[in-house]
Amino acid sequence: MSATATRTAAPQRPTGSRRDQVTRRRLATAGVVATFVYLIPVYWMVVTSLKTSDAIFRVPPDLIPLPPTVESYSRAVFSDPDIARGLANSAIIAVGTTVVTLVLALPAAYGLAKFRVRGVGVVMMLMLIVQMVPSVNLALPMFVLFSSAGLVNSYLGLIIANCALAVPLAVTILRPYFLGVPAEVVEAAKIDGCNELTSFLRITLPISVPGVVTVAVVSFLGAWGEFVFGLSLATSEGIQPITIVLAEITNEFGVRWNDLMAVSAVVALPVIAAFIFLQRYIVAGLTDGATKA
Repeated sequence: MSATATRTAAPQRPTGSRRDQVTRRRLATAGVVATFVYLIPVYWMVVTSLKTSDAIFRVPPDLIPLPPTVESYSRAVFSDPDIARGLANSAIIAVGTTVVTLVLALPAAYGLAKFRVRGVGVVMMLMLIVQMVPSVNLALPMFVLFSSAGLVNSYLGLIIANCALAVPLAVTILRPYFLGVPAEVVEAAKIDGCNELTSFLRITLPISVPGVVTVAVVSFLGAWGEFVFGLSLATSEGIQPITIVLAEITNEFGVRWNDLMAVSAVVALPVIAAFIFLQRYIVAGLTDGATKA
């Protein structure tokens, strides 16, 4: 066989794989650029918090504070009782919202997924509609109801208000996970002596860990950064979350941006830490839940 025929008969590399590689590189580049753009405000917040008051207004601005100072953290965070109280209030509200959301959403989502319930589609549609309602539209009716029930200026009232938005989202995320649990596995557990509750705790929940972690993180961060309910349902300074305290500090400090950025950096720490340490579960919880629906 001639060399020309050999070259003609040689298998060619498929063009689809090369096209896929180019597409992946472009997507990766776009992701890096988007991440960089998103991190610019975060970087500037941290840099400003480490500057002195005089260094903030230098032209051109210093991209790296030299020398850096933690005076803003010492003055505005660790030495301010209002900030400490606001952080403690937000932590109590966020943790309470997360616990109540999981307690209510886990059995609700499991029941909607595994039991024959009439009107499941209507219920899930209502869950989606509730998520579309802005919290500002719920604040006034809640204030009227909570005033008559004595829940204004209370941790319980703020937790219930945040759960009103967190529970529908949690059910929407968890139900596809529970639908994806093989019925044969659950039946096998029941044959081995498990009842409905123990099979749910020992079989369904371990399989659905990414979804549960995602719901817990989303519920916590949603309550941690909530502003409208804190403004309308917490008129007493002793119960106000950090978001309200931070808004009041803005008016009080005026141009002391280093103090504001120091407090903002501390408030952002739980958000950053959650996505750094739990990103694997969060990404899996959002993508897998969407594909299992």
